[in-house]
Amino acid sequence: MKRRKLGATEIDLPILGFGASSIGAEFGQRDLQQSLSSAHAAIDAGLNYIDTAPYYGRAMSEVLLGFILPKYRREDLILSTKIGRYGPNHFDFTAKRVAESIDLSLERMQVEYIDMVFCHDIEYGDLNQVVEETLPALRRQVDKGKVRYIGISGYPMRIFKNVIPTGTIDCALTYNHYNLQNDMALELVPLAEKHNVGLINAAPFSARLLTHMPLPPWHKATEEVRRVAKEAVDFCRGQGTYIEKLALQFSLANSSFASCLVGSARMDEIQQWLNWMDEPMDEQLIVQVQEILKPIHNWFYVEGRPENNDLDWPTSTTWKPKS
Repeated sequence: MKRRKLGATEIDLPILGFGASSIGAEFGQRDLQQSLSSAHAAIDAGLNYIDTAPYYGRAMSEVLLGFILPKYRREDLILSTKIGRYGPNHFDFTAKRVAESIDLSLERMQVEYIDMVFCHDIEYGDLNQVVEETLPALRRQVDKGKVRYIGISGYPMRIFKNVIPTGTIDCALTYNHYNLQNDMALELVPLAEKHNVGLINAAPFSARLLTHMPLPPWHKATEEVRRVAKEAVDFCRGQGTYIEKLALQFSLANSSFASCLVGSARMDEIQQWLNWMDEPMDEQLIVQVQEILKPIHNWFYVEGRPENNDLDWPTSTTWKPKS
């Protein structure tokens, strides 16, 4: 498995990581044993970077990982989880909850430390609190040896543009913003390099938008977005291939992101990804697919508090706390 260095950290990530939201049933109910087997298969195949969160399955993902992770040497695994989001409408970025959440995650997963902890979906919180209270509280967990590196995760580009320059984080996890349909995360690359922040890309399939699978109920794609995406899916099928293959290869090819996270509760899907990694990327076909997707290129939606979204993109990268 090819690996890349994560920013200024001492971590080398496999270019493909395992997103454990899938075993938390975020994309539908799965057989328990099948979920456990898929996580085993991913780790055994070299996808030894596992990302989870208390929110995934409302702790189910972390609990299930607790049955798996102790079977491996801890130093052979790279593990990330999150703090701050615990339910669809339950957010708590207080310092007190940070300490409690870390201890609970360690207990659920049966590990002594976590390599990376991200403040989860901070667009739903007050960025002032995240920078001035939450991240310092996480840094204290680093000092205690419970966490190695800290970062933020979320959807709107504005949260990264505002927090990365503060010098408070080691890494950032962005999702749905670097794939065949949306490449807005490229705007973060020079900023992250300037501040020695490692970038991780998640969701190369854009939460199933770039697949033949039905979208999850919570997906915010409009009818037009769904129509155009289906046109791209059908085109690939007509060319004798799968859009999932192109989407995965496209996202993995960009070395600006240390790793690309994708999850599945099915062993056969994981094996398919590994096979695609070994196959050459059809760059001409990717150009054709992106031309089909052009009407919805960089389409995105509003997530979280209005003030944490910005359709015009702020030009300043200076942190300005609210008065």
